[in-house]
Amino acid sequence: MQSWYAILPKNPWISIYVWVIFCIMPFYFIIKSFSLIQIIIGVMLILLYFLSHYLSFHSKNGLVYVWIIFEIFLNLCMTLLFGYVYLSLFTAFFIGNIRNPVGFFIIFGLHIAFTILSIVAGFFTDLELFLSQTPFIIVTVIGVVLLPFTLYSRNKRENLQGELQTAKERIAELIVLEERQRIARDLHDTLGQKLSMIGLKSDLASRLILKNPEMAIQEIKEIRQTASIALKEVRELVSGMRTIRLSDEVKRVKEILKAAEIECEVMEDYLEINLSPLIETVLGMCLKEAINNVVKHSQAKKCKIIIVQNGNEVLLTVSDNGTGFDFQSDVSGNGLKGMCERLEFINGTVKVESNEGTRLLISVPLAITHQKGS
Repeated sequence: MQSWYAILPKNPWISIYVWVIFCIMPFYFIIKSFSLIQIIIGVMLILLYFLSHYLSFHSKNGLVYVWIIFEIFLNLCMTLLFGYVYLSLFTAFFIGNIRNPVGFFIIFGLHIAFTILSIVAGFFTDLELFLSQTPFIIVTVIGVVLLPFTLYSRNKRENLQGELQTAKERIAELIVLEERQRIARDLHDTLGQKLSMIGLKSDLASRLILKNPEMAIQEIKEIRQTASIALKEVRELVSGMRTIRLSDEVKRVKEILKAAEIECEVMEDYLEINLSPLIETVLGMCLKEAINNVVKHSQAKKCKIIIVQNGNEVLLTVSDNGTGFDFQSDVSGNGLKGMCERLEFINGTVKVESNEGTRLLISVPLAITHQKGS
């Protein structure tokens, strides 16, 4: 559906016929109505006008405005000398294709002003001629006012549609990239934890196989169960349906710490905190990564996990009595880097203290008012 101010029909062939008629009309109008000298002057002015109109289409930068102003001057001459105002429609058409907003509105205003002034002056110089053309002059003035605005709005809309399409394509690329990064983080967090647990239990089973065969068999069964859980989580990850329960994750990290022969202490206050699925999932992922770091790097004998609510935020603290590590050198790795990216998504923060062991402090607001990233 066309807007109320649309003038040109959508069919381009109709537009071509209209412009051909407008090109022929000035010659016919002058040859029919005036003397030989006036005809020569009029034809020269028309040819100069079409030349400047052609050059305006093939000029760049400020030179375009020079040719448009020259066209406006020729329109003024044709109106005052011959009472022919219709060439202003050609100029109006070109003005509508100016892309610069400032240039458009300046030239648009000048064209309207000079067209109306020349018509008013024409009524004083040749009242009879202009009165006979009054209906056509009114249509011309309406065209001079509405045609540039119509074309400018259409071009602007087409540009916006092009930019929107480009933005959509870029967003689609970023979504694919973000999804790849998400899958990489999830695979690291999921498989990394489970494979670490399998490795620890395998070492334990190998040590127990001669000393305590029954316990070794139990450890092997748990290895099988852990492998099944890992396979299930990978399938859920691929299907995009995985949601982590924090309570389930705490149970899993207890098993990992037990297999690593690290004493574990957990404060159960988190069970009373009302967490959204998103926050619970992110905290679960961060807890898994923190425990992986404890098992792999800390050489600790004790680990303490605290999840509490402090006002409008939830605090997750994982501390151990190990050797500590350099946070600045490790932050570029997949583990803590992925943790920082996940927390950034929900406006969370992470802080690491390494002094007589390591202490990881994670803070997440319970109400997410603004999400960074996409």
